[in-house]
Amino acid sequence: MADSAVREFDICVVGLGPSGRALAHRATVAGLRVAAVDPRPDRLWPPTFSCWIDELPDWLPHSVIASRIPAPVVWTTAAIRIDRPYCVLSKPLLRDALPLDDARVYAGRATRVDAHEVELADGTVIRAGVVVDSRGMPTLGDRRAASAHGIFVAAETAAPMVGAGEGLLLDWRPENGAGPDEPPSFLYAVPLGDGTVIFEETSLGLRGGMPQHELRRRTLARLAAHGIVLTGEEPSEAAHYPLDSPPPAKGVGRVVPYGSRGGMMHPCTGYSVADSFALADTAVAAVQRGEDAVAALWPWQARLTYWMRMRGLWGLGRLTTEQSIAMFDSFFSASPRGQRALLSAHDDYAALGAVLVNTVSRTWPFRWRFDLVGWRNRDRWVDFPFAPADSERRATEPQR
Repeated sequence: MADSAVREFDICVVGLGPSGRALAHRATVAGLRVAAVDPRPDRLWPPTFSCWIDELPDWLPHSVIASRIPAPVVWTTAAIRIDRPYCVLSKPLLRDALPLDDARVYAGRATRVDAHEVELADGTVIRAGVVVDSRGMPTLGDRRAASAHGIFVAAETAAPMVGAGEGLLLDWRPENGAGPDEPPSFLYAVPLGDGTVIFEETSLGLRGGMPQHELRRRTLARLAAHGIVLTGEEPSEAAHYPLDSPPPAKGVGRVVPYGSRGGMMHPCTGYSVADSFALADTAVAAVQRGEDAVAALWPWQARLTYWMRMRGLWGLGRLTTEQSIAMFDSFFSASPRGQRALLSAHDDYAALGAVLVNTVSRTWPFRWRFDLVGWRNRDRWVDFPFAPADSERRATEPQR
């Protein structure tokens, strides 16, 4: 019997995070025979997911939006209003909008993932024409990272900083207690639509990332600066993952990495879910045609875009707080297309190249441009000696 004749499925998706579930769902909509593998296929995903509303594909109902922010704010030397609607997604409604009723779902752990076979821990072997690996990110190590510590605060308590329909995408105000000779971080704060606001101190681009206790200390310092007093019982979330996973190699007959595992993690922002949703139909169409899905997902324009964003990531990871403020002040003076080219467009390499050059050329003082492009201080912050967690705890934790 020919090998293709024993393949029960057209596609097998391993990993049912938002990216994998969206791909498996769209494959069922297209009429493919779909297998999906995950140890807990119906679980609610831990992280908070957000995106620009215009990034959502037409097939995804806007009912999945839990909170809308018509014009989020960036703080550099002053408040900059971004006239581009932003949203936080509802995890339960998002899961419900991606049903897998027409797929064969295996609740198990994959121990072997090959181009046409997936073996589970219980010995089950699933055979498919295409196998997609969407199991998330590899371990961090000393790679360039996104690190964040978020605290969920009741909306009425958060109101002095973030009210209903408001949001802070990047708050660089000097309120986190970090000195000029310490690695920079900014605040991200948005209402979640469930009566809470997440305040999340975030670091981008440091090798190995920033420790959670340091990020928590900085978050609490910012809240205290605005008179926000916590009980100490507020829940929190942690993020710590690499930003430098490149697009996979092309080639028919290989496992297809997808989502953050497949190069869709934005090197400069840490976002990946919206891009994964938008590209799901592209991957499905390639599978239907018997073509290389990676080649369809990653044409040269998209690979060039990724390459330029990686240069931006390296720049972010060596700047001081003062330099970061100047750089973002320059970037957010760009045109809407230029901003989209960096923040979300998958393959607008021409606009991205222009906005990167203009951002560097408009950053002042002139000498800081050498840091941005890597001619100086290339290894700044490497092995920075953050204070240990115990030394910070008494001074920064809320009093009960």
